Amino acid sequence: MRYLPHTDTDRSDMLAAIGAGAIDDLFTGVPAEKMLKDPVNLPRRKSELEVARILGGLAAKNIPASTVPFFVGAGAYKHHVPATVDHLIQRSEFLTSYTPYQPEIAQGTLQYLFEFQTQVATLTGMDVANASMYDGSTACGEAVLMAHRVTKRNKAILSGGLHPHYAEVVETLSHMANDRVTRLPADVKAAEDIVPLIDSDTSCVVVQTPDFFGNLRNLKAIADACHAKGALLIAVFTEVVSLGLITPPGAMGADIVVGEGQSIGNALNFGGPYVGLFATKSQYVRQMPGRLCGETVDAEGRRGFVLTLSTREQHIRRDKATSNICTNSGLCSLAFTVHMTLLGSEGLSRLARINHANAIKLADMLAGVKGVDVLNPSFFNEFTVKLNKPAAPVVEKLAAKKILAGVPVSRLWPDAGLDDHLILASTEVNTDDDRAALVAALKEVL
Repeated sequence: MRYLPHTDTDRSDMLAAIGAGAIDDLFTGVPAEKMLKDPVNLPRRKSELEVARILGGLAAKNIPASTVPFFVGAGAYKHHVPATVDHLIQRSEFLTSYTPYQPEIAQGTLQYLFEFQTQVATLTGMDVANASMYDGSTACGEAVLMAHRVTKRNKAILSGGLHPHYAEVVETLSHMANDRVTRLPADVKAAEDIVPLIDSDTSCVVVQTPDFFGNLRNLKAIADACHAKGALLIAVFTEVVSLGLITPPGAMGADIVVGEGQSIGNALNFGGPYVGLFATKSQYVRQMPGRLCGETVDAEGRRGFVLTLSTREQHIRRDKATSNICTNSGLCSLAFTVHMTLLGSEGLSRLARINHANAIKLADMLAGVKGVDVLNPSFFNEFTVKLNKPAAPVVEKLAAKKILAGVPVSRLWPDAGLDDHLILASTEVNTDDDRAALVAALKEVL
């Protein structure tokens, strides 16, 4: 077979070389209860036509975001992506390119990564940014590890407004490294007082703005408290469009800024791939994970681009590396850069204002619905409401009416005791008719 070329003899020789008696020995590290006892219950073979029909039927069970009123957010947002973005990133020199280790033949890739870094640094108000990471959650986890390296401490404090998936990534990495994590309870109205918790053992404080519940946070007091104790402030965002309107984290004293860049240039894609953004102060650049592209001149004085300060595990000893992430979301970062270039600073600011205005319209309309209480003291394009009944069944009933009405907090944070809380986002793609349809259906369901 084309994709299974090894003979029984080949397999026996390989097992003998590593000292394994059978293929099953390779899976002894997997808990027995996680192993399947029987083959997956699928037909052994189907024709191409039959497979296409089956998969098409499965796909038809989904409700594509572009076909119905859509108010889902909580870390993944629907925005309009200009056709120019897909046209450019599908050019073969971009779509098929690989790691730009040889600058002589990768100047185009290196230049757009350099431009990407410049855009991210400008957006976040920081000195330097890397050439992207997998997504916002892993960027957050890497930021905590970086803070530990910088401060020589290993205790992280996570705000109760941090996206639960981001917090779980931090907890997983910290568990494996024997680092300490203090995770605060869910903070629906941004009322927590995190400053008294910062002590001389604290490596970093992780705060999201706009936070998981949509609240805007002023980071200045937290930053000052961190610096007074020798700790770093890690600012997180999941909605990068917000940086077109709100004060950038760097201007509020953040030491590291990380987040999700999916909103610019990248469609929802049923969950990925996305693009992690990572920026920091220049004094910490040697501890920053991931790739970094720099500008230089060649032997003839011509402008050029290269990978620089390569402290990744491919280049130095693994135990000395700043990150074991072996790649970046290169094509997604290119999509980000193309879209960001098309928008420009004025276009991004205008887009952000439209998002905020649409969210205000929706919040005002929902505030007039019996059984709905809008909770946020402030927000950008996303906010939380409290319903008079559990939110998850309400969302399912609205989905049956072809309206995707947000994310129940219980879906992402099941142990927070907020079953009646619902997070809704309203971006530039929502129309007045969409909002009216949601309100009418919600009145009926409640």
